Amino acid sequence: MAPKKAKKRVEGGSNVFSMFEQTQIQEFKEAFTIMDQNRDGFIDKADLRDTFAALGRLNVKNEELEDMVKEAPGPINFTVFLTMFGEKLKGTDPEETLLNAFKIFDPEGKGHIKADYIKEMLMTQADRFSQEEINQMFAAFPPDVSGNLDYKNLCYVITHGEEKD
Repeated sequence: MAPKKAKKRVEGGSNVFSMFEQTQIQEFKEAFTIMDQNRDGFIDKADLRDTFAALGRLNVKNEELEDMVKEAPGPINFTVFLTMFGEKLKGTDPEETLLNAFKIFDPEGKGHIKADYIKEMLMTQADRFSQEEINQMFAAFPPDVSGNLDYKNLCYVITHGEEKD
């Protein structure tokens, strides 16, 4: 019996599939399948328009759809779709790095920070956030009823793309 060949593990960024864990690739595949409304293996303007319509946004401008499609180097098949996400996520700090940054503002280790406090820090220190950026952040990730920002969950969402259950 001949020995089995070991599977090669692709190192570096040459293979887009090596950039993600298998579960992430499956989630991207599910998203791609949902967006590929006509099931032709490619996402085009019509697919994007139909996806927006399914989400309740009916009056999407042609220019907006064209701009989205132009972000891709060519027809958007699954590999291109995955590559585009890889490029968007490249440079995102690891979850542990983000958590350590927030822990500076949480010396007691509660896992949350008063929203007003983090807003003040973000608007007055280092690379200052604008009011619009603060509004966008809190719209995407609102504080709880006590006015606390759950930064542990926020870091997870930033690095993994969805909230923990």
